[in-house]
Amino acid sequence: MSRTILAIDIGSTKICAIIAEVSDDKSISITGAGVCKAQGLKKGSITNIELASKSIRTALNDAKRVSGSEAKSAIVSISGAYTKSLNSSGIVNIQNKEVSFKEIERVMQASLYNANIPSEYEVLHALPYNFKADDQDYIEDPLGMTASRLEVDTHIITTQKSILNNLRKAVRGAGVEVENIVLAGYASSIATLNADEKEHGVALIDMGGHTSNIVIHSGNSIRYNDFLGVGSNHVTSDLSMALHTPLNIAENVKLNYGSLLTPSNDLIEIPIIGNENSTHEVSLEVVHNVIYARVEETLMILAQLIEKSGLKDKIGAGIVLTGGFSQMEGMRELAIATFGSIPVRLAKPKEMHGVFDNLRSPEYSSAIGLVIYAASAYTLYEIDVNKRVRHSNEVFEEQLPINLVNEPEIPVPPFQQENKGIMVDIGIKKEKKKDEAGAFSKFWNWATQLF
Repeated sequence: MSRTILAIDIGSTKICAIIAEVSDDKSISITGAGVCKAQGLKKGSITNIELASKSIRTALNDAKRVSGSEAKSAIVSISGAYTKSLNSSGIVNIQNKEVSFKEIERVMQASLYNANIPSEYEVLHALPYNFKADDQDYIEDPLGMTASRLEVDTHIITTQKSILNNLRKAVRGAGVEVENIVLAGYASSIATLNADEKEHGVALIDMGGHTSNIVIHSGNSIRYNDFLGVGSNHVTSDLSMALHTPLNIAENVKLNYGSLLTPSNDLIEIPIIGNENSTHEVSLEVVHNVIYARVEETLMILAQLIEKSGLKDKIGAGIVLTGGFSQMEGMRELAIATFGSIPVRLAKPKEMHGVFDNLRSPEYSSAIGLVIYAASAYTLYEIDVNKRVRHSNEVFEEQLPINLVNEPEIPVPPFQQENKGIMVDIGIKKEKKKDEAGAFSKFWNWATQLF
């Protein structure tokens, strides 16, 4: 039985809504899509809930009109602009000497507990990148292994609770609930990277209208993510100032004549800002120099971020560029010159059934990545924004939640099994009085189990 999913990519310049059908074998078929200019946003963050809701609703209605189907909840992207990341680790003892899903849950939760995340921040993704069973390091999947101790290193991405709440309000104002929230750069990596690149280590850079998001994969997991508040619209602003012409004219000049390759000496005639009835001639060499200076500066800063990550020597597969800004002619050649000897690839989102021609463009990588994420668990293990464990396998033995390890057995809620794999709630709600009465004893039992 197929199910309908709705993905809403909230970018810095546009909002894209995609409706797709996911079959039992997890194959995806896109049935509708809508795109609208983003309003009420700045650097991918909500600045006006009413305007943002209006933009989301417009894109959503267009997608529904094409698809002919409804969706009550959506998976939504969030910009990396206001996220903070940190690495943490956890360790637990294994009493029965065999690693079950319960132990994996416990050790991932322990890494979250040890991270000391500020109260005003909420976990967006907790992505384990290294498991260790006893003295054996770099285990891909510890499930079913024999060991007396399990350790994990986790990359944790957090964002301010207020940012998430505003995002949820804006989407709810468009008539749908938020089912899940995914980092935009993470979604783009899902849509563009192949297995070999992730295995050998790769840096993905999604270059958008106002922002550039960077995600570094190493060993099939995200190890680093960062954000640069520069995109193609900054090139437009530079051209407007340098050529003394209105922004809309500068945008047309960028789209029609923008290139990072050898400049031309041809002249073009454009209006003068403040007096659009008057025009003046501008050399395309000047246009080239303005664009080249901004793009080169942007790529140099991105190169510094990769250096800052400490993972430059681990990206054997090089750098992958995607996003609308990456389509500028000569971008790959300039990137190769800027990043040095690191290989550079320009990437479009993966193909899937029913995808519209316009969605094949790099500027829709994040939107397509959201659809793939919603269809199936992308990483082997992950704690998402709903504090649920996502796992790519479909069948597990029944496990108790982490905070009930030492408690008497009680019925565990059924696993939320969708076509995308198992979704396991980390905690179970209990009666408030019982929670308050035994809070200290439960914490002590939990802590002693960890250590």
